[in-house]
Order: sequence, then structure tokens, then C-alpha cells
Amino acid sequence: MQIARFTSPPALGRMAAAIVLAGALASASAAPNQSSATKKEDGFQTSVPNAILIEAESGTVLYEKNADQLVAPASLTKLMTAEVVFNEIKEGNLKLDEELIVSENAWRKGGAPSGGSTMFAAIHSRIKVSDLLQGVIIQSGNDACIVLAEGIAGNESAFSRLMNGRARELGLEKSNFTNAAGLPDPDMRVTMRELAKLSQHLIATYPEFYKWYGERDFTWNKIRQQNRNPLLTMNIGADGLKTGFTNEAGYNLVGSALQNGMRLIVVVAGAKTANERADEARKLLNWGFTGFEQRLLFAEGQAVGDARLYGGEARYVPLVAAGKKPIRLMVPKNSGERILARIVYRGPVAAPVEQGQKIGVLRVWRGDNVALEVPLEAADSVAGGSLPRRAFDAVAELFGGMLRAGIKKL
Repeated sequence: MQIARFTSPPALGRMAAAIVLAGALASASAAPNQSSATKKEDGFQTSVPNAILIEAESGTVLYEKNADQLVAPASLTKLMTAEVVFNEIKEGNLKLDEELIVSENAWRKGGAPSGGSTMFAAIHSRIKVSDLLQGVIIQSGNDACIVLAEGIAGNESAFSRLMNGRARELGLEKSNFTNAAGLPDPDMRVTMRELAKLSQHLIATYPEFYKWYGERDFTWNKIRQQNRNPLLTMNIGADGLKTGFTNEAGYNLVGSALQNGMRLIVVVAGAKTANERADEARKLLNWGFTGFEQRLLFAEGQAVGDARLYGGEARYVPLVAAGKKPIRLMVPKNSGERILARIVYRGPVAAPVEQGQKIGVLRVWRGDNVALEVPLEAADSVAGGSLPRRAFDAVAELFGGMLRAGIKKL
């Protein structure tokens, strides 16, 4: 069995005694169950059926409740729609001042005749991409979503394929999108964890566009509409992101707030009323801001541990966080809660290995819950070894594989 070797994290200080850094096998079968339905809730209770609270910089999970359950997203879908548009602009395929035509389909399905949330775009009019995005983000306009989808991909079906393609690229493995506006569809489903991850990406990647999520109102076609996000008026540092509602989904919300340099992201779904949605999201944010503090686990560029190599000039390669970023964890204040971290990778890793090559992840548990996952990469390049070295490793791996197979049979 290949065991990852950990580097002692001196940056932990007093917390060092509370953390257990353990090696991990290629599969983390010995680790606590990440998807267990009986996760502890850290002393906080919420009335909504689905929720998650994360710290935006590190991705630390502070609280979760049924966070991996697939649910109807309603207008939270528009976060994915916006991401596809932002990416098209970033890639140079679309310009903010480019004008798109409001088709009859977009007008009937998402405009004034539809009875849903709308930008009130006039049929056959031409609207700049920048205005359509504000119609999506601030006014939650279904018509604006459809116009963008048709303008980029030709129709919503083709656009939904772009949405799912981008979702997979961003690591959203479970969520499925079938239209741009979030209109009811039994095949359209998301998880709280993946919506939080998507929001984390939007905030970090598109600061020039994220500012629109904090705008209080937007006027189009001489109709001024308020941003539906109730957190924006609560004086808690909120500056995004989106609300949603359908009879099937209930009242949903993705929110983000910044206090004293720390940003939290909250996702709630299935609330029975708009007031419950707002109250539970606010309580989660306040609980996170007052009850947690940040601790440094590994400094920038510091090796987390080593991965076993096969056929290389060295037997191990040091691992660092992707991009050599520091690894931080949010922990409850004044808590002696046990922290367990494991390096998880499929090994031994075949040489040669290039610096920056993705190897595995650092998975950190706080109590019984997975609080943090950090992608790990090779800190150095390791060339292939000599012929005798490769032959020795081949024999060692052959007998190691036989030993592992025998253990499994037992």
C-alpha cells in the first residue's frame, strides 16, 4: 500500500497538537464518509431542508445540511447562465457592447406575456450584452437569459450543453442544466455544494462583473425593478448573489457577504416563505462571521507531503497546493475539535513527473465532516530513472499488487 508522507506544518502553532496529519491510500476508503447523511451540524440548526456555508477564499465548509442532495434550482440557474456569458466575453467570443435581438420565443417564453420574472425586453428590439447581463443579474429576467442563450448558441438546447460543459470544467459533477432561465424541468437539478463552488468561482474570476450582483436596482424599458436579494439591505456586508422561487423548488438563495476582510458564501434551498429564506441565510452568515477564525495550515509554496513514484530517479516527489497557494482552514473559535488531514492520490505515480502536474488532493476533516479539499500538484520535476531502477520498481509493484489483492480477499 502506498502511503503519502506528510510534512510537519509549523505554521499551525498552538493548533498543531489538535491536528492529525495521516497518510492516505490511493483510495480514501479508511477516511470518514464524506457523503454521510448523519453529519454533525456544528451546534447550528436551520429550518430549511438544504443549506451550506463556506468561506470563499479557502473553500472551508463551515456548515452543511443535505448539501449534496439534488434539488430544483429555479432562478439560481442564472448563476450558471451568467458564468457561460462571462467566459464567452473573457475568451473574446462576445463583447459587452454587442447587440442581440429579442426573438419572439424569448419574448413569449420569458418576457411580459409569460407572467414570470422579466426584463420587459421589447420583441424584436436589439439590446447590448451589458444590459442583458444586468437584466439577468439584477432583475432576474427570464427573457434576458433566453436572448443571451440564443445569441451565443442559437437556441437554449445548445446553450444548455455549453452550461453543462462549463459546469464539468469547473468541477460541478452532479448538477444538470436544461435551460438558461431556470424554468421548471424535472431534469434540471443542482446541489448546494456545487452552487457554493460556482459562486466562489464567479467572485474570484470575474470581479469586474460581480459588482452587478450588489446593485440595488436596474431600469429597462422605463421600468425600474429592485434587486430581489433581501440580504443587500440588511447591513451585513452582503453584495450578492441570487434568489429563486418555483412551486417545486420553494424559496432559494445564494448569498455572499464580506466582513473584516473575510467573505462567506451561503446557499439555502426549499424554504417555505421568502421571509424564512432571508432569515435563515442571514442567521447562517452571522453565525459564520462570529463563530469562526482562520488558521494557516501550510504557508505559500510549503510542501504538504510526498507522493510515491514508480520508475523515477527519485522515489518520492514533494506535493504543494495547486498554484503554490497557502492552505488555510476556518475553525470554530476556542475549539479543541480534532482536525484530520489526508493526502489522497492514485499511486505509485509513474515517472517522469513534471513540475505543476496534478497529483491528488489534500482532504481535511473537522470532526466528522469534510471541511476542506485542496488540489495538490508536484512541486518539482522528476525524470525517469535508470533501467535498473525501473526494473526494481516493476518487481516491487508486482509483489505489492499481489499483497494488496491478498489483503482485499481477507
